[in-house]
Amino acid sequence: MDNAITARLANEKIPKLLYHYAVPAVIGTLVNALYNIVDRIYIGQGVGAMALSGLALTFPILLFLQAFGMLVGAGSSARISIHLGKREVDKAENVLGNALMLTLILTSFSVIVSLSFLKELLIWFGGSEQTIPYAMDYLYITIPGNLLATFSFGYNAIMRASGYPRKAMVTMLIGAILNVVLDPIFIFGFGMGIRGAAIATVISMAASALFVLNHFLQKDSIVRFHRKYFKLKLPIVLAIVSIGMSPFAMQLAGSMVNILMINALKTHGGDYAVGANGIITSFALLLMMFILGLSQGMQPIVGFNYGAGNMDRVMKTLRLVILIATAVTGIGFIGSWFFPHLIVRAFTNDPLMLSISSNALRLSLMAFLVVGSQVVIAQFFQSIGMAWISMVQSISRQCLFLIPALLILPDYFGLDGVWLASPVSDVIAALTAWLFLFFQIKKIKRN
Repeated sequence: MDNAITARLANEKIPKLLYHYAVPAVIGTLVNALYNIVDRIYIGQGVGAMALSGLALTFPILLFLQAFGMLVGAGSSARISIHLGKREVDKAENVLGNALMLTLILTSFSVIVSLSFLKELLIWFGGSEQTIPYAMDYLYITIPGNLLATFSFGYNAIMRASGYPRKAMVTMLIGAILNVVLDPIFIFGFGMGIRGAAIATVISMAASALFVLNHFLQKDSIVRFHRKYFKLKLPIVLAIVSIGMSPFAMQLAGSMVNILMINALKTHGGDYAVGANGIITSFALLLMMFILGLSQGMQPIVGFNYGAGNMDRVMKTLRLVILIATAVTGIGFIGSWFFPHLIVRAFTNDPLMLSISSNALRLSLMAFLVVGSQVVIAQFFQSIGMAWISMVQSISRQCLFLIPALLILPDYFGLDGVWLASPVSDVIAALTAWLFLFFQIKKIKRN
């Protein structure tokens, strides 16, 4: 690993180091969120409320597809950071090569499965005659393009973990700027509606994917592609999967929860409630991407110093990131509670959608303050190679807490009960995360 990068990770003051790694990561992840948010704004304002509801139907399938990218991207980036912290560049490149082949295999599988049962899945998710055509128009284009998205987002994380945070940011900026420019051209200029948004998204992801993959072919990259490492090796695959399983499981759980959520919304509120959920998801996604970027900026610092045995720097980084994340989610809570109409109006001017979405936003994010620390703590355990703890935290929020809340609360509070399921599960998940962290800190101090 480059001596300057090594020295910086090992010795530079934590706030300055976190700024160096987190700012590009935050910009990159916020830009990533713009892919979805820009599509929803243009579709909601230019195509209509039912198109917005149709787009919300695509969430479970998109989460399913993203899960396989996160399995490889998150797992390999964490392993590469730890190997580089131990000065094991050859092992890091071995992980990189195996990650490429694993991505091709898993993404191809997920795309074939999704396309084969697309209409049946959308009906199962709670789609109606009004919303399913919009969802199919969007997915028939974006599902085959998922390989490009996987390379763009997954290898962006590896680029950042190997010491190139600013270049990783540029990767995401390329795609996002293209998407913002192309969306109105295809949606309005060519009159293609929701299909135009899908085409713009795929073109943008292709540009990002080409940029990030080219980085690992350059001689000045710390880790590079080598043909000899493209052959899958079971120990390396297991090493990647063991860490990547946490975000993978979280994404799959998120997909299942979305299915339950959409069906509950359809039962208690109809297609407009489904569309309102898409608006809430967009706003929450913007803030969550900030937290995720912050956590990704933390990952190489924590991974390197944990591998090098510098526990004091590990804990200083964790404390600072939790503080910043909590401030961000606090701002999100204030915005959703006091200014919900202002936020919702960015997506739609439909009076009924405005009314339902504003109430939903206020109720769904009423415990958002605690979400930041829970996400950071889960990422912390992933960064130090303790994937099973990270996975337990991720799965418990989605499956152990949110699903029961979705099944119980609507029986007592109707549509409001669906919205209240999220804050109830958020509070319990945050308490669980802090409990795990408390015992881990005690163990670190003891050792």
